[in-house]
Amino acid sequence: MEPLYKIYPLGDAALTVDFGNRIDEAINKQVLARFYDLQQNPFPAMIEAVPAYASLTIFYDPHKIKKIFNPVIGSAYEWMKTQTENWLKQDIQVGDEVKTSITIPVCYDDEYAPDLDYISRAKNISKEELISIHAGKTYRVFMLGFLPGFAYMGQVDEAISFPRKQQPGITAAGSVGIAGRQTGIYPVQSPGGWQIIGRTPLKMFDATKENPTYLKAGDEVRFISISKHEFNH
Repeated sequence: MEPLYKIYPLGDAALTVDFGNRIDEAINKQVLARFYDLQQNPFPAMIEAVPAYASLTIFYDPHKIKKIFNPVIGSAYEWMKTQTENWLKQDIQVGDEVKTSITIPVCYDDEYAPDLDYISRAKNISKEELISIHAGKTYRVFMLGFLPGFAYMGQVDEAISFPRKQQPGITAAGSVGIAGRQTGIYPVQSPGGWQIIGRTPLKMFDATKENPTYLKAGDEVRFISISKHEFNH
C-alpha cells in the first residue's frame, strides 16, 4: 500500500511532506500534530518546520548534515528524507491541538466593506443576510501565510463563497475578506485580491510582541458584528 503522503525537495535545504492538495480539517489536524511533535522533538540539523493547509515543510542545514553524517549518506536531502519517512511511520496522536477560541469584532459598514454590496447582489441575498451567515459560524485557522499574521480560515458557507478579484488592489490593515470558501484578515496594508466585506479594529500582527501574530494555526475564530461607532471607539 502506498503511503498517504509524498515527499519532495524544496530547494537544496528543505523538503515538503504533502498529505493531499485540498482543504480538509482532518488532514490539517494531522499536519499540525506532526508540526507540534517536531517542535518538541526536532530532527538533527533541522532549522524549522512550517505547516500549511495539507503539507509540512522542513528546513534543515545541509552543511551540518554532511559534516556530521558523511560518508554514510549520499546527500543531505536523502538523509533528511529517510529521517522523515521513519518518523512518519510512527503513530502521532491527532486530536488534542494547541488551540484557542477567539472572537473577533468586525464592522461590516459600507465604508469598510467595499465588496459587500457586489457579493450580495451577485449571490442574490441581502447584505444583512450575508453578514449574518459570515458571522454565524466558527472558522478554523488552517495556516498562516502570504503576510506575517495572515490567517487562512475556513470554510465559509457555500451561500457566500466568492472567487478572488480579477484585478487586485491596495487593501487596508484589518480588512476581512472572502476568497472561495476561505475567509481571512489582512494584518497590514498590502496589495490583495480577496473580496473585502468588513474590517476589524484589532491588530493582527505586532512585531514588538513575543508572540507577534494574533492568531495561530488550529485556533477557532468567530466574528461578531460591531457598529461604526464601536469600531472607532
